[in-house]
Amino acid sequence: MYATNQFRKGLKVELDGTPFEIVDFQHVSPGKGRAFTRTKLRNMINQNVIERTITSGDKLDRANTEEKEMQYLYRDAEGHHFMNQANYDQVALSEETLGMTKDFLQENLVIKVMYFNERPIGVELPTFVNLKVVETDPAFKGDTVSGGTKPAKLETGAVVQVPFHIKEGDVLKVDTRDYTYVEKANK
Repeated sequence: MYATNQFRKGLKVELDGTPFEIVDFQHVSPGKGRAFTRTKLRNMINQNVIERTITSGDKLDRANTEEKEMQYLYRDAEGHHFMNQANYDQVALSEETLGMTKDFLQENLVIKVMYFNERPIGVELPTFVNLKVVETDPAFKGDTVSGGTKPAKLETGAVVQVPFHIKEGDVLKVDTRDYTYVEKANK
């Protein structure tokens, strides 16, 4: 159990049988009355963010979560398949469970799969992945002056905004947290 003075960003707690991650918190000590903590919590199953006010002295249960390092194998009608590298167990996750992270899954990519009460609830991708551009508009002379961007479709189906000089076949380093182009990857 965690008391309010133990709160920190990223802490995983359980409320009403659901796992949450603390996104933000603020301890408040009013001049009159008991101190409390305003807390923003992200539901680890559906990614919704809620706000709760928790009175000082109250405690929240620790979420029964576990991360397992797994390798992405393939996608079929059942979902996206992952294999535990330690014991070769396989698990299939649906598109709803993966959310937007499915746009960065490549075969053989090693990621962390989050389990809650022995049930997979989501994945944590590496911060950066290298992906090949499969479709983008060609660059025209003079486009680089404005410093603008154009959309580029990557090999996994994700679309990111890239500088005008990027062409089909280029391998890009992409930030998976916010779908942004970082740089051209070294080949």
